[in-house]
Amino acid sequence: MSASDETRSAQAEKRYQQDEEELSAQAVGERVANRTLSPRSESFRKFMTEGWGEVDPGVTPLESSKYIPARLEALGKRFPGSRIVIPAGQPKTRNNDCDYAFRPDTTFAYYTGLGEDYEAGAVLVLDPVDPDGEDAKAGRTHTATLFLKPRADQTTEDYYRSGYGEYWVGARPGLKEFTTMTGLNTRDISQLSDALSKDVGPEEGAVQLRVVREADPQITGEVELIREQNGWADPDRNRAADDRLHEYAAEARMVKDSYEVGEIRKAVAATKRGFDRMLTALPGALDKPRSERILEGAFNANAREEGNDEGYETIVASGAHAATLHWVRNTGSIDSGDLLLIDAGVEVNSLYTADITRTFPTNGKFTPFQRRLYEAVLKAQQAGFDAAKPGVTYHHIHDAVMRSIAESLHEFGILPVSVEESLSPEGQQHRRWLACGVAHHLGLDVHDCAQARFESYQERPITPGITFTIEPGLYFKENDLLVPPEYRGIGIRIEDDVLMTENGPEWISHDIPKQPDDVEAWMAERAAAGAAGSGAEER
Repeated sequence: MSASDETRSAQAEKRYQQDEEELSAQAVGERVANRTLSPRSESFRKFMTEGWGEVDPGVTPLESSKYIPARLEALGKRFPGSRIVIPAGQPKTRNNDCDYAFRPDTTFAYYTGLGEDYEAGAVLVLDPVDPDGEDAKAGRTHTATLFLKPRADQTTEDYYRSGYGEYWVGARPGLKEFTTMTGLNTRDISQLSDALSKDVGPEEGAVQLRVVREADPQITGEVELIREQNGWADPDRNRAADDRLHEYAAEARMVKDSYEVGEIRKAVAATKRGFDRMLTALPGALDKPRSERILEGAFNANAREEGNDEGYETIVASGAHAATLHWVRNTGSIDSGDLLLIDAGVEVNSLYTADITRTFPTNGKFTPFQRRLYEAVLKAQQAGFDAAKPGVTYHHIHDAVMRSIAESLHEFGILPVSVEESLSPEGQQHRRWLACGVAHHLGLDVHDCAQARFESYQERPITPGITFTIEPGLYFKENDLLVPPEYRGIGIRIEDDVLMTENGPEWISHDIPKQPDDVEAWMAERAAAGAAGSGAEER
């Protein structure tokens, strides 16, 4: 290597080291963001952190805060002596430096009452009390603390340098404000590690850690490290302990309190208005390219206006797309004369969601053939509802729906065997056209309580306070050669939300029309409203 080459190499190495020193001073994930390009001089720092007026985040106690103490008390009694760690989770990357909108982990939302996108990175910790202390004498097993970041307001350099800074994301609640909102004690998240590791050990009287593993891999990794350093190095045993926590948290949500039922009612009402918007837009969307997305956009706009977001990916499936149960591309054209299946739910700010499916004749009127199939599905749904008495299990609902579907398929001449043979465990031929389940829990998740044990979910008696869906369907694939041609490419689903009460089941979504005549009248009403609106705009 020549002397000049050596000089250039040394210069390059020096620049590389300077770059590395500069990058090391920046927060992870902020290396190419605009905020890292702000001036670094002391005079600028001083100028940016002085001379600001107070900003009031304007928080008040959340309605959910009245229900949190009972939830936490029940959780603590289930795991005495354990330190329970429930993370909110972190934003998930969509691409490069762009994240999806943050939605906290469901278990965190349930035990803090926090919805929306309040606090990515927060962690709720239930700390076991001293068994000889006053708390234990008063019957308490744990104290709860919410660990989170302090405000990065205008008094701090993070205000303009951190992606968490209020220069970028606006004013947010701080420690005191979160205490006001939730009723929980709060601490700076920088103190979390010490709090988690205190008194952990395998000996009698020491603390065992349990964590909701899937919520935040970084927190789970920290918990695992503390376990390993303090005599809890058995990964199978640790995972089993964590799984029991997650199972219990899911099972605890099965019976909804009055607040939760009220939030689900709000979600259903907002969902009805979202369907109104879609039906208003439908006549103008017919036969247009990607018109499924026109309706999807109308619903999702309503979800953002009235709530936090859509509760799950909206399904707008016209014609043969409706036979694809989870058609979420919504790229098709809605053609006049087809059937249109829409499965959609608004997630309100508390994160409780509705789950509603309706099937519409795109031109506003069912043909006799379409009505016959539609009424078969409606009949099956009613059979499931009639079977849903206090104390029965999901099996009873499922069996009632499947018998009705098998009977209808037999009447249509499609079922190749008798109804009883098809319903037998050795048969099940009717399931070709309804292969999925027909009922599930509903709440903070659209398929709520999914981490529960099988015997606590499918085999648990449905008691007052449980909210669930009933959603039978018939799905005839476009290439199904075992049905006559007129059936092919038709999908029908009718789904409603149900609350079990002391007196039996209640349709929470009874205000969303589903009887064929009512559906046609609803479509005519919304089409007229859309036409009147267009006329007013033209004038």
